[in-house]
Amino acid sequence: MLRNSFKFVGGEERNEVAAELKKIYTAVTAEAAKAALVRFRKIYDEGFPAIGKSCEADWENLIPFFDYPKEIRKDIYSTNAIESLNRSFRKISRNRNLFPFSEAVYKLFYLVIKNISKKWTMPIQNWPAALNRFSIEFED
Repeated sequence: MLRNSFKFVGGEERNEVAAELKKIYTAVTAEAAKAALVRFRKIYDEGFPAIGKSCEADWENLIPFFDYPKEIRKDIYSTNAIESLNRSFRKISRNRNLFPFSEAVYKLFYLVIKNISKKWTMPIQNWPAALNRFSIEFED
């Protein structure tokens, strides 16, 4: 939601808009988030109408996010790890236009994961609290 919204905002207003958008996605409940979105639209719809429309259009996809406790939300919405993995896949496969068979792609991506997993040394912030909530929410 944030990254999509920032393409409509200039650099000098970005921090201000980000602070208001943060009130939406850090709300405790979906109702509180909806109220924050309404407040955001009252303030910023004149200058940035596309942001409010975009949030409204994606609202149904955002609502399930509020079903989870605060401790695990960041782990759910943070896409940095996924984007890093996708970047590695693109980097390796970009120069290879043709694969002799589909198994070759799978083998190549397996080797990519094996090599880049050695770099995954940083622990996830607040992981003990998140792991505790994951074990409560998803017992299996």
